[in-house]
Amino acid sequence: MCSLTVPPPNNLRTPLTVPQRYMFGPGPSNVPPRILQAGANPVIGHMHPETFELMADIRSGIRYMFQTGNQVTFAVSGTGHAAMECAVFNAVEAGDVVLVAVNGIWGERLAAMAERIGAQVNTIVTSPGGVFTNAEIEQALSKHRPALFFLAHGESSTGVLHPLDGIGQLCHKYDCLFLVDSVASMGGVPVYMDQQEIDILYTGSQKVLNAPPGTAPISFSERAWYHHTGPVSAFYSLRESLAVLVEEGLEHSWERHRKVAEYFHAGLERMGLKLFVEDKALRLPTVTTIVVPHGYDWKEITAYVMKTHNLEITGGLGPSAGMVLRVGLMGCNSTISSADMVLAALRDALTHCHKSKV
Repeated sequence: MCSLTVPPPNNLRTPLTVPQRYMFGPGPSNVPPRILQAGANPVIGHMHPETFELMADIRSGIRYMFQTGNQVTFAVSGTGHAAMECAVFNAVEAGDVVLVAVNGIWGERLAAMAERIGAQVNTIVTSPGGVFTNAEIEQALSKHRPALFFLAHGESSTGVLHPLDGIGQLCHKYDCLFLVDSVASMGGVPVYMDQQEIDILYTGSQKVLNAPPGTAPISFSERAWYHHTGPVSAFYSLRESLAVLVEEGLEHSWERHRKVAEYFHAGLERMGLKLFVEDKALRLPTVTTIVVPHGYDWKEITAYVMKTHNLEITGGLGPSAGMVLRVGLMGCNSTISSADMVLAALRDALTHCHKSKV
């Protein structure tokens, strides 16, 4: 008989301790007690009738949130990145032409993903913080004739909210599917999947919905039609977060996020800070990007705010790395009091963090 060569780890003999923090980065956001409690319900089988009812509830909530009547609407077992993979791997085959709008990290990510499955990937690229005109998009569609066009609606790496109107119609003019990433925007700004002729739309659970990471709502139009052991406890939380959104109402949620973002942006400007996205109409209200103030180290600012105020904000990502600070005010965190908390923490950090004279 073999003997144990790996002893029991002592660190698992002590209870798990998790700190309570203010999650004001680009995600995940704080999870309200009501949603945490829903996730603590008993585990049941994924083929039990109650689970089918649960999934039907989630489907109806996603349809409301996405403003779609699509039959193929469900929650992927995974994060928003898993939904991106689900969309690409079910809509693209090797040899297909894919057109990707790159104005941040998520366009870069999808282009790399499509290349790995053998697609012929073409990109249109703008500088961080920029957007594309419909004329530029149509020119690229006409030139490349893709099977799929990808656009990030809320580009969380740069804080840009990209306009959607008219793009779906352009895609269908050129017999192309329209794929939209709304992970950072869904629930915080208006999206009308059917009216805007979006063929594949996905988001994540951990942003505006305030559910734990691990489920990703997605929907496919009839143009893009495409069973596993689902994470039942995570679905409880997702259903509850959708119920919270239904109770508030989409339009009230959109308006609340807009008002809080405008209040927060005005406070930043009064402090002398510069917003990375200059055009107010293109600012993502859920994730704000702030130009790192001259002479400061963004890492020192974020570390100071975490240590002193128990509050998370982050630096840039991908093309915005080293250029910006990112603040997320999403879902239950989208309040005036939360905005004031971040403003006070930043004001304190700029007073106490080292500023170079160079």
